[in-house]
Amino acid sequence: MRIFGIDPGSVRTGYGCIETGGARCALVCSGAIVPPPGSAFPEKLKVIHLELSARLADARPDCVAIESLFHGLNTRSAFALAHARGVMLLAATQLGLPVVEYAPAEVKRAVVGFGRAEKPQVQQMVTLLLGLDAPPKPLDVSDALAVALCHAHTASSTVPQADATPFARGRRVTSWRQLRPEDLEHR
Repeated sequence: MRIFGIDPGSVRTGYGCIETGGARCALVCSGAIVPPPGSAFPEKLKVIHLELSARLADARPDCVAIESLFHGLNTRSAFALAHARGVMLLAATQLGLPVVEYAPAEVKRAVVGFGRAEKPQVQQMVTLLLGLDAPPKPLDVSDALAVALCHAHTASSTVPQADATPFARGRRVTSWRQLRPEDLEHR
């Protein structure tokens, strides 16, 4: 499965595509989309859309994982980021790709094990998990790869709704701490 992760931004958008067969993940491609500084905001959105559409077409992922909006932003930044995310979602859906969203704390928890991890910690774990020789730079790239890794880990721990056992009632289990004794009954 190929997962394309996106760390949205209107100034710099990180992206990274990984391939996973379950236990191991490998880097396919990564980088950052940086619209020309000083250009009008609509022009920046156009650049983001065109560049991301091209990267998605080249990588041919099975799905796109994107970081959701962070609530602590000021209103002006939140609107700019929302517009940028909109063109990113458009690029993915125009190619018929399913899109999943993860909160920043959820991404950090899945990759580092702590929802308030610092960006350099995320960068170091991404480097280790993907077996890279050097940390991905800038930090937006490592954040995008972390989103993809989050989906790789989370998607494999989500149990389908159709199974009738108590463990598989659609509850997302992302850690052994979330397991309850009744989850293991009737297995």
